[in-house]
Amino acid sequence: MGMSVTISTAVDGDAENILKLQYLAYQSEAELYGDYSIEPLTQTLDALRAELAEGTVLVARLGEEVVGSVRGVVDDDGTARIAKLIVHPRMQRHGLGGRLLRAIEERLAAGCEAKRYRLFTGHRSEFNLRLYRKLGYAQIGATEQVTRRLSLVHMEKPAIAETYAASA
Repeated sequence: MGMSVTISTAVDGDAENILKLQYLAYQSEAELYGDYSIEPLTQTLDALRAELAEGTVLVARLGEEVVGSVRGVVDDDGTARIAKLIVHPRMQRHGLGGRLLRAIEERLAAGCEAKRYRLFTGHRSEFNLRLYRKLGYAQIGATEQVTRRLSLVHMEKPAIAETYAASA
């Protein structure tokens, strides 16, 4: 290819490309659970634009093409909620998901805002579960049953370890 992937803050003009990529990236999850009505596949462009305005959204670009994205927001209690980590299917299994996750963690920890990172994934999403565990996340609480076919695994890791590592 000759180009490297760059990660930067998304702008409003990225919303449509993020939504298209999200639709593509979540097809495999919908197939895995036999449910094509999951929220990432039904989210509207207006709802995505609202997320761009209220939280932190990063995009990974290969040249001008958006090939990955992740979102996060920090609650008042210091919990950084990370969501919709997506990577274009042709770019998966090359470390881009991990790069995006680390980048959003760094961004959300800026100014010591985040005390912990929290995310969730489906109980059958083995690749996601492996990635999150590899990056230090552990399951918290019981698995949450959403439908007969889908249960969510909530995972968390402390942000403090990141802060100490950066200052050491």
